[in-house]
Amino acid sequence: MASLKNIFSSRAEKDEEFYYALKNILGFKPTNINIYLEAFTHRSMNTINGEGKPQNYERMEFLGDAMLGSVIAAHLFKKVPNGNEGYLTKMRSKVVSREHLNELGRDMKLIQMVKTSVPTAQFGENIHGNVFESLIGAIYLDKGFKSVEKFIHRRVIKPYVDIQKLEGKVISYKSLFIEWCQKNKKSFKFNVYEDNGKDPLKHFAVKLQLEKDIVAKARGTSKKKAEERAAKRAFYKLQKSMQFNGSQA
Repeated sequence: MASLKNIFSSRAEKDEEFYYALKNILGFKPTNINIYLEAFTHRSMNTINGEGKPQNYERMEFLGDAMLGSVIAAHLFKKVPNGNEGYLTKMRSKVVSREHLNELGRDMKLIQMVKTSVPTAQFGENIHGNVFESLIGAIYLDKGFKSVEKFIHRRVIKPYVDIQKLEGKVISYKSLFIEWCQKNKKSFKFNVYEDNGKDPLKHFAVKLQLEKDIVAKARGTSKKKAEERAAKRAFYKLQKSMQFNGSQA
């Protein structure tokens, strides 16, 4: 049986590892480490605070989402003085898209810091973006809005927000495909069915039909993901012959 000394020593080492990994990501010293510990705690841990309330990253994720949206909105407002409301809204959506947030979370390897009782391999892709938003919420609670703003500018805006590239970025290939079909009076159908195979997670497969032909196939952990992947494949396969363009991006 492990001694109490070894148990506490092990915990201290883990807390120290977490602290320095966090400091490296943030670029500054965290003040209240407990806020960040909660920001990286998955609901599967069933952690409860002194008031009997659940402690996990979901509430901070909500807060971080709001903080991120406001900082990006302010940046675009200043950066593109001639952009109207519709343009600015679309551009912000591209920056804070789930796909982009997942990419940010993966780049920072945030999932390695998540405390969970469920194997991380069982999580869907959105865990990366969810934890990233939670981290932003934690920064706000620990340091305030100015620190959040500096972090987002350093970690998101400076390396990733290029106005010209964003203008050509497609948010949803499915929406683009559907709009093209409607505009050109072409029939289409997303035929979705369960296709789990040997995967531990539930999967769906989709066959995208254009008129009488199957133009793309794809799989995903949700119907939405499978349809989006099929539409993206159809987009790149048919963009020349069908004259797709980025005007709806």
